[in-house]
Amino acid sequence: MKIGFVVNDVLTEKATYTTTRLAMQATTMGHEAWLIGMGNFAYEPDGSLSARARGVTGKNYRSLERYLDDVKKPEAEERVTLSEMDVVMLRSDPADDAHEAAWANNAGVAFGQLIASTGVLVVNDPGNLANALSKAYFQHFPEVVRPRTLISRDREQIASFVSDLGGRAVLKPLQGSGGSGVFLVNTDESPNLNQIIEAIARDGYVVTQEYLEEAKNGDVRMFVMNGKPLVVNDKYAAFRRKSSGSDMRSNMSAGGKALAVKVTDEMLAMVDVVRPKLVADGMFLVGLDIVGDKLMEVNVFSPGGLGSCQSLYEENFSVAIIEDLERKLDIRRHNPGIGNVDLATL
Repeated sequence: MKIGFVVNDVLTEKATYTTTRLAMQATTMGHEAWLIGMGNFAYEPDGSLSARARGVTGKNYRSLERYLDDVKKPEAEERVTLSEMDVVMLRSDPADDAHEAAWANNAGVAFGQLIASTGVLVVNDPGNLANALSKAYFQHFPEVVRPRTLISRDREQIASFVSDLGGRAVLKPLQGSGGSGVFLVNTDESPNLNQIIEAIARDGYVVTQEYLEEAKNGDVRMFVMNGKPLVVNDKYAAFRRKSSGSDMRSNMSAGGKALAVKVTDEMLAMVDVVRPKLVADGMFLVGLDIVGDKLMEVNVFSPGGLGSCQSLYEENFSVAIIEDLERKLDIRRHNPGIGNVDLATL
């Protein structure tokens, strides 16, 4: 299997990233894995698609650091024909390019759609990823799993909603992820509410959500594959992300700590509620961020934390993900007419 992993920039990838873990696992399992940066695509004059990509073969890597060092060597780069890929995983983080390279996110989705049109399996489905470039996508999931939310740039409307919530709310930008630009407003912060709104609204719409008391214990990141919890040997790929100190952000990129978590019936019921949309949208691998009985976010671009899951539960969940992609290719061989959206979550 030839599999491409699209990232923001290959040279800025880190050994701790889930994408690095998946690419190394694919290589170790005998597949041809390539890392492709968002700015490395080309649509050729003859209509073919290519990319400058980096990959290594023929080695059974055990060290993520060694693997990534080899991938980053200049001699590991070559131009590859994308229609010859079997699978392409779109794994870039929109927040990383939001300011310095705002063009990159739309370009990645657009090239993903072109690649899929050649018969290559592209996950998550690029057509629906285009809709998910803003947090407004989250509002399409059933209301029962969402906290009360207002999306607006109107200062008075936002202030009134915060007041309705008892003066306590979470404010964040409509675009972005990774805990960037997230504010908790309470009685101490209320004098600064206008400044917070202005700071966020400067770059677009403001998402205002009810604050959930359970958030003080962090949130739970749960991996969902094909619309179902990712489970290996009865162990769930899920963990609690606890914020460090007084910082309310539990994202690992914001200094959060990973802890083992017991997956509850309530969490599984939440997956059942969102499954139909995830499957219908071709969202092969996503990360659900859960606080209490609500979903705070559905990460459909580059959910991270597989390394934390492996360390906490001593299970290599990456194997199950690569094996499932192998299974999908077998399905397509017997059913060549199946579309990308359907195959992505089959």
